[in-house]
Amino acid sequence: MLANWSKHLCAGLLFSCAASAYAQTPAQLAQASNIPYPAVIAHRGASFDAPESTRAAYLLAREQGADYLELDVQRTRDGQLIALHDDTLLRTTDIASKFPARKNNPVSDFTLAELQTLDAGSWFNQAHPDRARPSYVGLPILTLDQVLDIAEGNPERNPGVYIETKVPQQFPGIERDLKAKLQSRGWLDGKHRVVLQTFEQSSLQLLAKEMPDVPKVLLLWVGEGSIEPKSRVSFAESGLKDKAAYYATQQPRDRAEFERWLDIAKANGAIGTGPSAALTHGGDQSYMDLVQPWMNTLTHEKGMLVHVYTVDDEVDFKKVMDAGVDGIFSNRAGALLEFNGRKPDRTLEQILQAQGF
Repeated sequence: MLANWSKHLCAGLLFSCAASAYAQTPAQLAQASNIPYPAVIAHRGASFDAPESTRAAYLLAREQGADYLELDVQRTRDGQLIALHDDTLLRTTDIASKFPARKNNPVSDFTLAELQTLDAGSWFNQAHPDRARPSYVGLPILTLDQVLDIAEGNPERNPGVYIETKVPQQFPGIERDLKAKLQSRGWLDGKHRVVLQTFEQSSLQLLAKEMPDVPKVLLLWVGEGSIEPKSRVSFAESGLKDKAAYYATQQPRDRAEFERWLDIAKANGAIGTGPSAALTHGGDQSYMDLVQPWMNTLTHEKGMLVHVYTVDDEVDFKKVMDAGVDGIFSNRAGALLEFNGRKPDRTLEQILQAQGF
């Protein structure tokens, strides 16, 4: 009888502890990991108004007051860590004219010295003439060191860094290299805010091994290597005219499949997930709707945060916040800050001019 009572007491205590952990509010979960709530994450910097992942974009985001400067880290042929999103350099540099025979090659085929000869700003002026500035011409690709310098560059503005291991299978050991760099710069001493993110389960495991105490987020997608879709119909087979419309139709196979990926995230050291959003007006950053209220509630019940990518318009800020997300990746950090009641103290024009742009 006593043994049974003791057994039930232990079980009750375990249940109580688990319930208590899950009963934490999202704000409390964020506070426990030293993450602002709701978090404003400047996606590749203030990349709506300046060329992504350049000095201009990161300085603008810092001065506007973003909580994090977000970047994708890749490694050069000579082992240097740089900030660049795409697998190749065609979209955002003049690689085709500088190195025409290697224009389709990955970053890992180039030395840092070669990459620093590229113009990573002019493409923005051509793509967005309404936001073009002569000072964007010739902006170089940045190293991780240079992004950290920007984050540290204003004592009154102290953004953290939110770093994705991009295509990590192309860069074996990049998780260890990232730890070495952050450690050498003093960014793992608890005085700075760092969040690590990846789409890859294997990279999440390695990040957890190398930096167990740094908050980590598993990015979510519906498709190969991530959440199994309900439908196997491809974009080509769908008959839809744009990918945003196609992505909006894609959803997890079922609730259990979505929950399985939450469990994978938690089991591999993640404190949160980074799901995609379907945007009201579509566009090339409109993906699957993985921030439905039940999804966010389930994530919170498992003691994890939800940071959604990539949201730029007020109508969508409201939609995803109402659905229960805890932070937003945005190309328009200034607009998101204003939506959150944290309007920047200077205009975009004043900031850019003050920073030499």
